[in-house]
Amino acid sequence: MSDELDGLSTFVAVAELKGFRAAGERLGISHSAVSQAVRRLEERLGVPLVRRSTRSVHLTEAGERYYAAARVALDGVREAAAAVGDMADRPQGTLRLHAASPALNIIGDTLLPGFLSEYPAVNLDLVVSESPVDVIAEGFDAGIQLGEVIDQDMIAVPITGDLRMVVVGAPSYFERHGIPKHPRELVNHQCLNWHPGQGSPAYKWEFVEAGREFTVTVPARVLSTSSLINRRFAVAGLGVTMAFDGHVQGELDRGALVTVLDKFCEPFPGYSLYYPQREQASRALLAFIDHVKRWRQVARRGRRR
Repeated sequence: MSDELDGLSTFVAVAELKGFRAAGERLGISHSAVSQAVRRLEERLGVPLVRRSTRSVHLTEAGERYYAAARVALDGVREAAAAVGDMADRPQGTLRLHAASPALNIIGDTLLPGFLSEYPAVNLDLVVSESPVDVIAEGFDAGIQLGEVIDQDMIAVPITGDLRMVVVGAPSYFERHGIPKHPRELVNHQCLNWHPGQGSPAYKWEFVEAGREFTVTVPARVLSTSSLINRRFAVAGLGVTMAFDGHVQGELDRGALVTVLDKFCEPFPGYSLYYPQREQASRALLAFIDHVKRWRQVARRGRRR
C-alpha cells in the first residue's frame, strides 16, 4: 500500500499546476525531486502519465484516468487524517469509570454532570460498587475510591479532601434510650447499620481514641445496603446510624438529628480519582483529570467563603 501511495500527492500537484517547478513549490521540494517521484510512479504503473516539454507538462490519456482516480483517493486520505486529528485535539470516545457508591453521594450532583456537559463527545461507562477493584484487570480507565484503599502504584488525584463520619440519632431517640458516652456503649443501642450486599459482612464502626483506631461491632436492628434509608430511619427515631457529616448536615441544621461521640470521630483521607501510570492515557481521561482538579478548586473556594 505504501508503494501505491508513494508519489500520489506529487503527481496530483503536477497535474493540477501543469508543471514540475510549481508542484515543487507547493510541496516544498525541489524540481528534480518532483520529476523523480513522477518517473518512479510511471515505472511502477508501466505507462507514461505525463508528456514533458521545455515549456509545459500535459497528461497522457492514462495520466488523465489516473488523476481522476488519484484525486478521489487523495481526498479520502486527507479526510481520514483530519478525522484522526480531530480525535487527538478534542476529547471524545468512552470513559470507563469505577466508583464507590458513597462517593457518588458526594460528587454525583455536580462533578460528573459538569464533565459530561463540558465534553459532549465523551460517553461515560460508569460502574458503581462498594468493593475496590483492579481497574487495570477490569478494563477501567480510572476509579474513585477512599485514599486508604488505593494501591500505592496508582496515581491519585484528591477529590473531596478529608472526610468525617459521625454517629447521629433523633433527639427523641436519645430521650428514650440515653446518650452513649463511649463508642463501646453502642452495643446497648438500636443501631442502623450498612453492608455492601447480601452475604457481605456488616460495617464495623470506626473510631479513634488517644490517637489509636478501633472498631465496634454494633448490633443491627436494621442492616441495609442503603445508607440513605438508614438516615431516614434515624430521623424517624428508630435508632442511631453512622454517616458522613456532609450527608446529614441538613438534618443537623434543622435539628432532626444530633451527633454523639464527636470526640471519637476524627477526619480521614477522602475520595480520590486514581488511575494507572500510563503514558498513553486517552484524551477523555486526561480531560476528566483536568476537570476533577478544577472542580476541587472551585469546591475549596466555596468552603472558604
